[in-house]
Amino acid sequence: MKLKKSTIRAIVYFGTTALLIAYFFPREVKFRYQFYEGKPWRYDLLMAPDDFPIYKTDEEVKAEKDSIRRRFEPYYRMNPDVKTEQLEKLRTGYPDALQGRTKEAPYLKYIENRLSRLYEDGILPVQQLEDLKRENRKWVYVLKNNEARLRNTAGFHTPKSACDRILDDLPESLAAVAPASFYVGDYLTDNLTEDRETSEKMLNEQLKNVALSSGMVQAGERIVDRGEVVDHQTYNMLRSLKIVHESKSAGNRQLIWIGQLVLIFGILFCCGLYMATFCPEIFFRQRNLLFTLLCMLACCLLSEIFVRHDMFDLYILPFAIVPIVVRTFFNSHTALFTHLITVLLCSLLAPFPHEFLLLQILAGVVVIFSLKELTQRSQLVRCSIYVFATYALGYLSLSLYQEGDLGKIRWIMFLFFGINLILLLFSYTLIYIVEKLFGYTSPITLIELSNINTPILKKLSETCPGTFQHSLQVSILASAAGSEIGADTQLIRTGALYHDIGKMTHPALFTENQKGGVNPHQDMPFEKSAQLIINHVTEGVRIAEKASLPKSVIDFIRTHHGTGKTKYFYNSFRNAFPDAPVDEKLFTYPGPNPFSKETAILMMADSVEAASRSLSEYTEEKLRAQVDKLIDSQLTDGLLKNAPLTFREIEVIKDSFVEKLKTMYHTRISYPDLATAKQ
Repeated sequence: MKLKKSTIRAIVYFGTTALLIAYFFPREVKFRYQFYEGKPWRYDLLMAPDDFPIYKTDEEVKAEKDSIRRRFEPYYRMNPDVKTEQLEKLRTGYPDALQGRTKEAPYLKYIENRLSRLYEDGILPVQQLEDLKRENRKWVYVLKNNEARLRNTAGFHTPKSACDRILDDLPESLAAVAPASFYVGDYLTDNLTEDRETSEKMLNEQLKNVALSSGMVQAGERIVDRGEVVDHQTYNMLRSLKIVHESKSAGNRQLIWIGQLVLIFGILFCCGLYMATFCPEIFFRQRNLLFTLLCMLACCLLSEIFVRHDMFDLYILPFAIVPIVVRTFFNSHTALFTHLITVLLCSLLAPFPHEFLLLQILAGVVVIFSLKELTQRSQLVRCSIYVFATYALGYLSLSLYQEGDLGKIRWIMFLFFGINLILLLFSYTLIYIVEKLFGYTSPITLIELSNINTPILKKLSETCPGTFQHSLQVSILASAAGSEIGADTQLIRTGALYHDIGKMTHPALFTENQKGGVNPHQDMPFEKSAQLIINHVTEGVRIAEKASLPKSVIDFIRTHHGTGKTKYFYNSFRNAFPDAPVDEKLFTYPGPNPFSKETAILMMADSVEAASRSLSEYTEEKLRAQVDKLIDSQLTDGLLKNAPLTFREIEVIKDSFVEKLKTMYHTRISYPDLATAKQ
């Protein structure tokens, strides 16, 4: 069997999407059990398959390392050359008058002894000593001649404090013979400096020696059995077993990737089968298929980023935005199924997939039921609030079911749900972006275009008041009929308002805009009149494209006459020249014929509303005869052969037209005049 080009293209798109999702998925082995501290174990008896260590938690390891950092004694290096240099400087720089006879004098001897002792204690720069006091470090290691000794920082000095110490301890007998020009501070400088390299090296050695485990579990040792509550010790054992199990994935990454790829291909294969069977308008149309697959791919990639880098909680991501956006442009079944496939793929990444699936499916169902159409901002706000309530109640109920204890509920989850609500409100902006990227038309845009104060409709009402009234009446007829058979009434209403905008080029050519009985067609050949009338379709398309109207609205302008004829001028020509050959192209609209329910309804409503104005009386019999005649003629001429309408739906449309026309043209009662009182 030969595959169609559209089918091959769809297969390529699904395959590429599966490859991209699998490529970015993490390659770690998944632990087959889910467990929570304080919750019952839901599986059978679990025994240790091999010996494995009980790993400390990250918090415990961090606390031990922080303790080591706080208790660590940094290293300082003493320079013995400083002491020698300064003592030599003292001897050579002592006052000349006392040289020789005072070298062994008590004063010089005192200064030498004190300087020697202070340099042995250690002299630090002021800032470094203040840093030690601020960090409350009482002990440090002092390196001297490659020998480290633990020293109390209380014995350290600064050049200023050492000078003050010498002068304060100076005996009175020596103070009297001290030279006036001598200042002991000139011989004091720091001989201790922090050895950062050695400190960092020793600190890293101590940090490396921190044990990551706090015990061992022997192979075959019982860990936990069904129904037992997972306490803190058991939780650590299970967590350690999970770490060991997932760490074994290093050599099996290719097998893991193959398993992921097959699983993702399987899910997307089921999605493709569903779309090909029940949503062919998506599966076989490139634009629609790309849009739905990009929705799935974007959610999977964002989920992968959140999980891999542990940036935020996964519940912050607004997965419900997928059914909101898809429902805006397609039907509810497509929106719900797209959402289900998306969350099913993302659940492969979620830490707790069962809970994730439950909450996301509930949220998607609520979106479908609460947002049948998005035509007002208030509807989106209300839908977002419903989704928030679904998440909150679903999570609370699930926690109570699993925990049975309010104290163990993670209340921060409600903050995540609140952020999710705020992000959902950006659907309005996202819908606008999708419209521009994929050429869709949302109900919001259709409502904006239906505003009669838009430039085109305002100009139509001013230059062609008769055509404008005709368009309003057609919109009423067509949207009412569309509602009866389940068509897109908003699209019909908007298309009806714009279908005759081409008449603005030459308003007087059309009877509804003529005044005073002046008809420009009276002195024209039938062929020319027909061409001028036909031209309002091409002019309408030109005006619409210039105004950047959506293609779905322009389709109404192209198809509202299909490939029908301007029967008034065509029949008039045949009657006037029965034997002359007729170039039927001169009397035929360019088309195409209607190809959707909406465009077909507009064609029928347009002809019915225009012809109904020629009736002399508006009884139900005459209205029904007129409606049957016009629509049956269109069927006979083949103008509706491409429209997906059943005969039953056409009959429903006819009945709707008759009922609406009866209301439009009902007869009002005459108001009596006030009788004049007799004199």
